[in-house]
Amino acid sequence: MVKEYFLRKMLEKQLKDVPETEREKLITLVTQNPELFQKIAVAAKTKMDSGMEQMAAMQSAMLEYKDELESVTKNLA
Repeated sequence: MVKEYFLRKMLEKQLKDVPETEREKLITLVTQNPELFQKIAVAAKTKMDSGMEQMAAMQSAMLEYKDELESVTKNLA
């Protein structure tokens, strides 16, 4: 519970410029599926460490987990 609270606060700070309804959807998505987003972050970090730019690394990592992302976003709607 404490971990979820801090994750939520960190996400709120990072997404402060995103409209509130979209921000809440993203926060819900991440807090309900932290393992998936941790895997994506690790994959992106590995790609950046090998020389890939941050945006390209994130896009590539998200493509690797495309099916899982689609699955969790369907449950959100």
